[in-house]
Amino acid sequence: MDKILVDIKNLLSNLHLWIERWVVDFDSGEHQQAISFIFRLGLTAAIVVVQIILIKQTIRFAAFADSKMQKNIYKPNKSKLKKIPFFEKLEKSPLFEKFKPLNFLDKKHTVKAFSVVITIAKWLLIILQLFLTLPLILGLFEPTRGLASKIFGYILTPIKNFIFEFLNYIPNIFTIVIIIFIVRYFMKFLRFLSEQIKSEKIKLKGFFPEWAEPTFNILRVVIIAFTVALIYPYLPNAESDIFKGVSVLVGIIFSLGSSSVIGNVIAGLVMTYMRPFKIGDRIKINDITGFVVERSAMVTRIRTHKNEFVTLPNSMVLSTSVTNYNKSTMEEQSGLIVYICITMGYDVPWRTVHEVLKNAALKSENILKEPEPFINQIALNDFYCTYELNAYTKNVSILPRVYSEVYTNIQDGFAEKGISLYAPHFQVQKHVEDI
Repeated sequence: MDKILVDIKNLLSNLHLWIERWVVDFDSGEHQQAISFIFRLGLTAAIVVVQIILIKQTIRFAAFADSKMQKNIYKPNKSKLKKIPFFEKLEKSPLFEKFKPLNFLDKKHTVKAFSVVITIAKWLLIILQLFLTLPLILGLFEPTRGLASKIFGYILTPIKNFIFEFLNYIPNIFTIVIIIFIVRYFMKFLRFLSEQIKSEKIKLKGFFPEWAEPTFNILRVVIIAFTVALIYPYLPNAESDIFKGVSVLVGIIFSLGSSSVIGNVIAGLVMTYMRPFKIGDRIKINDITGFVVERSAMVTRIRTHKNEFVTLPNSMVLSTSVTNYNKSTMEEQSGLIVYICITMGYDVPWRTVHEVLKNAALKSENILKEPEPFINQIALNDFYCTYELNAYTKNVSILPRVYSEVYTNIQDGFAEKGISLYAPHFQVQKHVEDI
């Protein structure tokens, strides 16, 4: 900026000296320079007039093109583009049909987009005309010829430097393209291998199919980071202080603002390989019981039996004990044990209580007949005995209904035996946390 101010000051000084010298020459009878000056002024006026006409014509042509474009878009049947063989073949080509669903712009947005393009082109043409005209006018007069060359230099020098820098950068571009090409197809190979393992077409000993996708995601992040490290030295101005400063700033912001995020992501990865549950399992975390509907890198979402959706951070899930009811329904397991505790006075024979509880379990549709239900006497209190009914089920998805059926059958069983449920020391202890 200081250099430009100095150039303008020198220009004004030279212009003042030139005018004084021209006045002296005119008074001494040397009229040739005066005529030449008047001619240059007339030529300058002609150039300005032509320039104004060209700018007006450019604006009119842009408005005409915008109007024509709108008519062709809103009346596509009358468009002359379809009569051109190239556009007819393009419209019928498979490539056009393939990308046709991606055309999310309606006519209004298309018109607006084309209008913006036409406006940008109009102003670029006007700027180009001024760029060519201004140095031409300044070059007609001796005091301003140096300024004309400097204006050209201010504009052309950055363009020339950019072109030379781009030509020198072409080898680095080829290097980056080759690295990205190799990494891309290596990632495709890993994706194919992951899908094969996930579908169990390829089996690896000790490697579970549900590990395939998270392992691929981990490898993808590592490979992308390694690729960025390889490409970094080939980026333009990679060694500049500004580039390094921005990189450090981004790293600090990421490290300060993502500590909890990183913790949840790491917890999600650990749980993936621990395999405590999967999508659809009925689990219990603290006092929340429900079905796993989503397990992402950061959170686990559970839908309760009341159709409530609970979102839990993975770091909290990892630090809490998780009860998985579906593990008991696997083929090698007998099933989940449904247990209900009741107390009954000593005046009721224990064999009768055992019979009622066992029959109540067997009458329930969702209780397995094999293994048979069994009863444990877990306490002999002062006035009553505590009985525990244990029965097997594999319908853990409707566990509240299973408990409800058993409770109903217990009531019917004691009623059939004539045992009053209003006995002073009779009570049913409902395990709410298991329902």
